[in-house]
Formats: sequence, structure tokens, C-alpha cells
Amino acid sequence: MTKPFKQHLIDPEICIRCYTCEMTCPIGAIQHDDNNVVVDADACNFCMDCIPVCPTGSIDEWRVVSDAYSVEEQFGWDELPPQAEITQSEAEGGLEAIDDAIAALLADAHAGAGGGAVAPQSAAKPAVNTYNLGDPIEATVQGNYRLTEDSADIDIRHIILNFDGKPFKVLEGQSIGIIPPGQGADGKAHLPRLYSVSSPRDGERPNYGNLSLTVKREEGGLCSNYVCDLKPGDKVQVTGPFGATFLLPEDPQARLLMICTGTGSAPMRAFTMRRQRTLGGHSGGMTMFFGARSPETLPYFGPLAKVPQTLLQTHMVFSRLPGQPKEYVQDRLRQHEEDIAEMLADPNTHIYICGLRGMEEGVEKAFANIAESMGAQWVALRDTMRQEGRYHVETY
Repeated sequence: MTKPFKQHLIDPEICIRCYTCEMTCPIGAIQHDDNNVVVDADACNFCMDCIPVCPTGSIDEWRVVSDAYSVEEQFGWDELPPQAEITQSEAEGGLEAIDDAIAALLADAHAGAGGGAVAPQSAAKPAVNTYNLGDPIEATVQGNYRLTEDSADIDIRHIILNFDGKPFKVLEGQSIGIIPPGQGADGKAHLPRLYSVSSPRDGERPNYGNLSLTVKREEGGLCSNYVCDLKPGDKVQVTGPFGATFLLPEDPQARLLMICTGTGSAPMRAFTMRRQRTLGGHSGGMTMFFGARSPETLPYFGPLAKVPQTLLQTHMVFSRLPGQPKEYVQDRLRQHEEDIAEMLADPNTHIYICGLRGMEEGVEKAFANIAESMGAQWVALRDTMRQEGRYHVETY
């Protein structure tokens, strides 16, 4: 009888096909086909290098098995299989020792990584991976608008894609993949690059079958330059949608605390527009802390300023204003300590953090300070919120 062992798997429902884990794996144990990203049980040595780099937590899945799921089996999955029953006799022979060793490795890998996410309890059920590498959907570029001032050294674009009547169901907080044309040096087609959708589920223009993206041009960036240079009428190959946890609660009484920088504003814009269209001012309220270098480099600066305060309380935070000290989103959070403490204590509050990975540590420290002021321990509070589907981080 084969002794049971722990097999490392990837949740296909949550995975956003960013391929970061595959690029990070030092031994090539992670691979993909047109449908899924999977772990080869014969190659995986549990080094855990892939765990902290995964933006969704989909990489952190395990099953105790007697016979490993093959790569071919995993390529065909739409969801993870349930844990098969393992008898007491099968469990003998060192399984507990394996669990302890893996638990220690995971604890180290998750130090600061935040752990796995859970969707809000009231969120709509998302469609995931409807279109993949083997069968992408073609979209037509409907518009390309620069969001930052021409004088700014940051070029951020608002891209509108139309699916020409073809079905593409996407929820606020999800991402899509854009496949840049051509091939890499290895002769293989380029992998999709992921972009958060910045429009609500009924479209940039309601019921017109389109959506929008917020894309920053990166120097030397293969896909960002391709997307930022698109012209109306151009055709684009799209995969997705991806993401099953960073979603908007349907509960109108849910309070949203949104913290973002740069293009991390994309899902926050989608959340705000969805609530504007469906709830108006009759909701639990939304508060946004939005960081940028200056007003000229902050996407959606003008439109955000026009959103009624009864719906959205906006704090625009700038770190490069002439003659003024640098300020970051975590600094502004501390300035509003009493308001944030009240939100942290409210079981209706949902927290969303999106933007550059460097912001996460500062925001965590600010929350820890604020939680301490109210006599709470931040890590325990954060973990409770995450388990309840009320704490979400998407950094890159």
C-alpha cells in the first residue's frame, strides 16, 4: 500500500493565470497549458518559493493522497477535487511528520504574505476562465484615453474594449488577460498579462457589452506598451475572467474601506460605479484612500472629485507636492484614526487594498497602530476579517 503524502495543488477557480508561480519555481515543477496552471507532484520538493508570490492564495492548496493527481488530470479541472478519505491504517507511516514539516515551511513562507483570501459572503458567483489560451475571445478597442496630464512623466490609460455581442461575464474586482501579439525569444507565443477591470458588471456604458481597463505604460513593458498604443478599431485577444475572491459584496449595508495607489484604483472605480448605479446614496457607505505622486499623476482625479460625498468619502494623498512633506496612504489612515477604528470594529466593514506591493507593509503597520489604540490585536482582527470574506489584498 502506498503511504499517503501531501500533494501541492493550485485552485483553478481562484488562480488568475498570472504565471508568477511558474516563473518563480526554481525547479520547473509548475507548468501550464491553455486551461490551467498546475504542480507536477513528481518534481515538487516543497521549497515553498511559490507561496508568497501568489497574489490570490490559489497556490496554497493541498490534498492528502495515496496516488498523486497527474499533470494531465489537473489540466482538465474546473475546480479542486474534494479531499478523499484516508483510513487510519493509511495515515500511519509518517503522515503527521510530513504535516508538521509542511506547516513549518508554510508558516515561514506566509510571514507577511497575508494568507489565503475568501470572497464576501454576499458576493455574486463569478465566472472564471471562460476564455483561455487555447480559446481566447476577440475584443475590439472602442477607446483609448490618457488619464494623466501630458506633462506628467507617468502615462496611465483608460482602455475600453467591446466584445461585439459575444458573452463575457465579468464582475467588479476580477481581472482579464491580454495576449500581446508575436512570440518570445523561445519561439513560443507570449503569455497573457493581467489587468484589473475598472468598469462594473453591466459595462463601461450600461448594457453595451464593453468593459474598461486602467493601464500604466511601463518602460520596456511588452504588453503595457502594446495596450497603451492601441487605437480604436484594433482587435485584441483576451482571456479570463480571473479572480474569485476580490469581489464586491452585494449587501447594501456593507461598508467599503478602499486603499489604493496608481492603477490599483481600477477595481475601486468598478466598485464605486456599481454602487452608484444600483444603490445611489442608500448604502453602508464607501471610503477611499488614494495615493499618487501628484494630482497630475492620479488617474480619475476629476471624476472622483465629482462623486457625491454621501456615497464616497475620498482622501487623495500625494507624496511629491512641491514645498510639502511626503505623505502616503498609511499616514492619512493614522490621521483619521478614530474613523478607521470605528470601521474596524464594525462587522459590516470590508477592506480592499490594491496597488504596488511596497504599500502593503506601511498600511499593515498603520492598521496595527489603530487596532492597538482600540485595544485589539491587528493580526487576529485581520485574520478574522479574512475568514469572513471582509479583508482583501491585491498587490503587484
